[in-house]
Amino acid sequence: MEQAGPQPARQQTAKRLFQVSPVHEATGMTLLEGPTFGPDGGLYLVDVMAPAGGPKVMKLDVSSGSVETVYTDDASAFTSAQFSPHDGRLYLTDFVGGTVQSITDEGKDLRTFFQGTLDGVAMNPDDIAFDHDGNLYVTDAAGSQDPYWKRTGRLVRIDRDTAEGNVLAGDLPAPNGIAFTAAYDGLWVSHNTGNQIDYLSLSADGRKVQTAHPAVHVSAGVGQVDSLAVDAAGNTYVGLHNRAAVLVYRPDGELTATIAAPGKDGVSSATNIAIRPGTTEGYMTVSGKDGGFIYGFTALTDGVRQSNGG
Repeated sequence: MEQAGPQPARQQTAKRLFQVSPVHEATGMTLLEGPTFGPDGGLYLVDVMAPAGGPKVMKLDVSSGSVETVYTDDASAFTSAQFSPHDGRLYLTDFVGGTVQSITDEGKDLRTFFQGTLDGVAMNPDDIAFDHDGNLYVTDAAGSQDPYWKRTGRLVRIDRDTAEGNVLAGDLPAPNGIAFTAAYDGLWVSHNTGNQIDYLSLSADGRKVQTAHPAVHVSAGVGQVDSLAVDAAGNTYVGLHNRAAVLVYRPDGELTATIAAPGKDGVSSATNIAIRPGTTEGYMTVSGKDGGFIYGFTALTDGVRQSNGG
């Protein structure tokens, strides 16, 4: 009896819904990241390239398309946003400043949660995943501007109570996206300059990596893997930098879907993903020379907490 081979990946075209940000004159570009649904149903996101005083953290009403600025400052370059299941605050990684900050969902009460060096080395924190208890797992994307063979990135755990960090893995090729599996028994970590996704199982207390291996090798051409999201069935959605598409992989590593943004000249990257919990409403952050946009798509199955991308 012949065995059925891999099924062709389904193709989906995402729909442009809203323009959230223009190209900033001061920086010459925009880069939307970190989409995550808040307790009020709003889609929170950050603009990595927003200039001083510009909208660093925004909230989008996906029904009306209205956008409001939640937080701004003069120096940060936030690359991700996640709400903590422990204290309900919005945590933000400042890639350039090397810190993890937190604010309320109204953009108030800024607190520095983590700062300084770890094992004597400054961090470039990129994306965040929370475990059930609210401990942070952060990709340290040090070396993201280096060739992939210069592996200086790290995977870091930061304790929710003490804010003490420990390095779970090192010598990584610019780790970027991070998400727990649907069962929270492991982590998916994407490597921006390695174009691969690793699977890591953790010890019972989450403080050590028990096993790790390259799980998916991504063929993206000029594109580079970016942030991750996981749906209720355990499918992993990976955004791409320099290619306006999201790739979806089953837990067994099979490419099951490609979700492309319409091929417009001003669209170059679809770096991050959020699926509204309890629904198949998918949203991706898409950025290019015309500005920053939110595109909509239909997810393969329902969103869960870890469906909010980094």
